[in-house]
Amino acid sequence: MFFSRLSFSALLAVPIMLSFIVLGVSSAPLDLTRRQVGDIQCNVNRLQTVSGLSQTISAVNDLASSGSADPSVTNATTTALSGLNSAQSGISTIAKALLTGQTAPADARDQVGQGLSTAQTALSGVNSTDTTVTAALTKAQSALSKTQTAGQGVVSNCN
Repeated sequence: MFFSRLSFSALLAVPIMLSFIVLGVSSAPLDLTRRQVGDIQCNVNRLQTVSGLSQTISAVNDLASSGSADPSVTNATTTALSGLNSAQSGISTIAKALLTGQTAPADARDQVGQGLSTAQTALSGVNSTDTTVTAALTKAQSALSKTQTAGQGVVSNCN
């Protein structure tokens, strides 16, 4: 089952982000608040980042299962998941700040970027001839790439 592989915080992130979008539609018209809450494209990118991160975690878990007999795959997926969990923690920090009307902390944005970068580096180190592993790896890298693109959209559109 898809939801059984996601952490509680991953499942919680989507409703939090949806609440954030609703809050953004009805927030006060202060310039800082409007900038922090963002326009429609900003919020679409935020939602894509949160959902993409959940999909990436799921894909990396699938890769870990596929390559469980290969220590290099196990090491890479452990490192990738550590980076993705760190990114998820950064997103939670940002969401909490925005939901309480505070400025999103720069270090939390850096934490998201670093976590995604850690996952990318770890996944790029996987080298397997097992077609099940390579298919799972391709899926994980594709999900990560989409998440990174959405995150770049947040940086570009949420100023």
